[in-house]
Amino acid sequence: MKVKVLKPVFAEVAGQLVNTASQHSETILIKKGDWVVDAKSLLGVLALSLQPDQEVEITTTPEDQTAAEESLLSLGIFERSE
Repeated sequence: MKVKVLKPVFAEVAGQLVNTASQHSETILIKKGDWVVDAKSLLGVLALSLQPDQEVEITTTPEDQTAAEESLLSLGIFERSE
């Protein structure tokens, strides 16, 4: 799922993202350019240095798990860009 970043992802926001991702058993990856990080890794998410209006791709494995994607969207950090 391709999404647009709505607000900077640092400190507290990154913690919310990681905590939400960690509630799901699926593997959740965030891809920005050549970088691919585990959404359950605080250091990985911080390393992406996500800023508003950037586009990233969020993938879940298994791919049919929309609950994880929807919970990340509900945080207000991302919006679908597809």
